[in-house]
Amino acid sequence: MIRLDNLTKVFDTPKGAVVAADHINMEVPTGEICILLGPSGCGKTTTLKMINRIVRPTSGKVFIDDEDTSSLDTQTLRRNIGYVIQQIGLFPNMTIEENITIVPKLLGWDKAKYKERARELMRMIALEPDAFLKRYPSELSGGQQQRIGVARALAADPPVMLMDEPFGAIDPINRAVIQDEFLKMQQELKKTIMFVSHDIDEAIKMGDRIAIFRDGHLVQYATPDTLLAAPKDSFVESFLGEDRALKRLNLINVREVVSTNFETVSPRDSLESALQTLDKCGYQHAIVMVNEERQPVGIIPRAVAQVSKGSCHDYAQKVPAVVNVNDDLRKAVSLMLAHDITWLPCVDDEGRLCGHITQRAMTHHLGARFRTQQATAELADPMAEE
Repeated sequence: MIRLDNLTKVFDTPKGAVVAADHINMEVPTGEICILLGPSGCGKTTTLKMINRIVRPTSGKVFIDDEDTSSLDTQTLRRNIGYVIQQIGLFPNMTIEENITIVPKLLGWDKAKYKERARELMRMIALEPDAFLKRYPSELSGGQQQRIGVARALAADPPVMLMDEPFGAIDPINRAVIQDEFLKMQQELKKTIMFVSHDIDEAIKMGDRIAIFRDGHLVQYATPDTLLAAPKDSFVESFLGEDRALKRLNLINVREVVSTNFETVSPRDSLESALQTLDKCGYQHAIVMVNEERQPVGIIPRAVAQVSKGSCHDYAQKVPAVVNVNDDLRKAVSLMLAHDITWLPCVDDEGRLCGHITQRAMTHHLGARFRTQQATAELADPMAEE
């Protein structure tokens, strides 16, 4: 959907020419989010702004859906690209409804259509239309204003969106909420998005692909997993941080690691039968007790089953924690550390037990995935053998 072909920007300064973006070549597939990442002054924002011609390229081309945008006039180009900035940029003298509908009005939409579009978008960003549409930006919190900025960018249903550190000015708690809401919207909308960030954790969470810039050059362009497993050089490695292996936990869902080959006991079972099941399955620590709905309602530790007599119901201990199969491994590790355990029951969205996950399984999975990503990166890099 977005293709940059040798895109270059040279600024003339009193001290001479400064190359802000040097022959940038990259493609963003339809429906994906690409994060532009790098230190200040690396060229990521300049590259973004050349796409909608806020900064005019010195040379090179921008293609959107295979169309050379240099053939389009600037107004037409910009009206077909959603744009969100950190400063939000809402018009203070306009209501929220007027802010959201400004581009549809310019495009000649019917009044009833753009008003309904505003209400639809307000519901999408979890703000009640009747409560907010007639307000002015000054009456909203910073986080609410940022959501309106996103809604305005989506108003004319553009295929492409550009976002310049859109959540950077929001406090961490609201930023995480807005990021999650935006990703939920993206699952439905499938926009093609280029997104400037300075936050590696945000990039890993939000991006399908990440482009690392340095001194106007595109150093590496890859999926988050490949980037973390196989950084191209020492600069990328240092930029990602020494904890890059831990960052990969955010990219893997529990369902990729969960073991579905498991045994349980019921409240009616005897401790003797629980111990026999523990031995048969090779469980070292405990077995999960489930109710008739297959929900985990307790655990029977091996130590209890070995020395006690009676039913599981009478001796079951509280389940220390469970993890949803749709959660990422970072949450699983956090729960294990918090409760000083090495395994967790895994449940589905209805709370039914569907397996368990262990520290050892996560370690093996990460190691295998690491080796695969490194091998793939080496095959894709013609300089790898040299």
